[in-house]
Amino acid sequence: MATTDRQATTLALAHALSAAERGLAVIPLSRTKLPALRSPHRDEPVPRPGRTTPCHGECGRFGHGVHDASTDPARIRALFAAAPRATGYGIACGLPPHHLIGVDLDTKTGTDSSAALRELALRHLFTVPATVTVLTPSGGRHLWLSSPPDVVVPNSASRLAPGIDIRGAGGYLIGPGSRTDHGTYTTVPGTARSAPAACPPALLRLLLPPPRAHHPTPPSAGGHGRGLVQFVLAAHEGQRNTRLFWAACRAYEDGIGPALVNPLVDAALTTGLSEREARATIASAARTTGHHL
Repeated sequence: MATTDRQATTLALAHALSAAERGLAVIPLSRTKLPALRSPHRDEPVPRPGRTTPCHGECGRFGHGVHDASTDPARIRALFAAAPRATGYGIACGLPPHHLIGVDLDTKTGTDSSAALRELALRHLFTVPATVTVLTPSGGRHLWLSSPPDVVVPNSASRLAPGIDIRGAGGYLIGPGSRTDHGTYTTVPGTARSAPAACPPALLRLLLPPPRAHHPTPPSAGGHGRGLVQFVLAAHEGQRNTRLFWAACRAYEDGIGPALVNPLVDAALTTGLSEREARATIASAARTTGHHL
């Protein structure tokens, strides 16, 4: 490994340990911004034999993405030792003590996401608080906010407004000091040692999915149907469409596809997919297995 890569890993570890001192659970990331450790179950069937939900680290090995996140210095050092090419770190959202929410103001969509957030604030009568702010290499910004401990904010992409992505439970933020293929993440001066500001209640309401009609798993779907729904519910960002497609394919192959459409859509919405994305993925699974919605 080049000396510069070793230096980047050492620096990322130092930043990660500093974040952990503030109560932020971290994982090592690669230059691509993805978890630096590969899954130990990558060659196993999905789901693994005897399980209807994926392993979240119960096996005791590293490589479970955000589920590896920790504030324990010894564990963090072990994670980075197992990921010698890590050049950054991710900060898990939704965990105590801060129950972090990340508001990602993107610049790649051709829209002014900062202006969109200001417009939302005016329309819904809240003030965007001064808080920890991280600058991304592309010119975007990550605002760190905290939520009440009894509220679970889901991940979403452009649901709030075009160019505004939300990192919530099961997601992670790129930590300041991380180096990626596109540059380094840095903290806005004066905010580095601040605690995340409380999310305004009006904004928090916007981040939560609207109440939906309950579609329980039909009795005709049986335990297998419930297992497929749980499989989708356990997905985190980067897995959502893949897991939904796989579960829908199995449902149609087993003759319970039509009965499971609404429960699968509800599960996908919980993970942060839009209803249009979810129904399109299920329709694709139906076509793939020779069925039609």
